[in-house]
Amino acid sequence: MLRTIFAVGALALLGLVALKLVFGIMGPLVVLLFWLAGLALKVAVLGLVGYFALRLVSPNTAQRLKE
Repeated sequence: MLRTIFAVGALALLGLVALKLVFGIMGPLVVLLFWLAGLALKVAVLGLVGYFALRLVSPNTAQRLKE
């Protein structure tokens, strides 16, 4: 029982150290990751809007792009 309590405490401390490492030391890398993910989402939305606009203007060209 006591061994289990110490094991859970040790795992909790390791988790806190890991969180400190990820958000403390590597914080700028996490920010960069989220910035790149946001940029990728914007590009995907822009491409989707462009595809739908092309589909309205020229359905044959959109069909060739899809193929």
